Amino acid sequence: MNDRNTVIESLKEAVQEFARERDWGMFHSPKNLAMGLAIESSELMEHFLWKTPEESEKPDDAEAVAGELADVFIFTLNLASRLGIDLASCTRKKLEENALKYPADLARGKALKHTHYRRESDVPAAREDNKDQPI
Repeated sequence: MNDRNTVIESLKEAVQEFARERDWGMFHSPKNLAMGLAIESSELMEHFLWKTPEESEKPDDAEAVAGELADVFIFTLNLASRLGIDLASCTRKKLEENALKYPADLARGKALKHTHYRRESDVPAAREDNKDQPI
């Protein structure tokens, strides 16, 4: 099993089966899953704390990093299943939204908030009756 030939739905089913076998459904409210996701994300970040950008490219504990990343993904899959969210379609949608917020020709090589990349054509025209009001 690898990323090239794995269907997200099959991973969701495997995560659900794992929880069912242990009768953990009662603990998997969206609130608890979101909190678990945040905690696992923190555990992942811990592996990179105090590392230089160069050191973070090749962590000496890559297997442990992979394990934490898998924990984050498992919580993500579990939460998506619980809420009936299709991860593939919502990810595609989010990428499309981000493409509008961060136009490649304006955002390339920059790490600014999306509001810095607005074009004049993106700003709504001021109405005559509120011409002194900020947009």
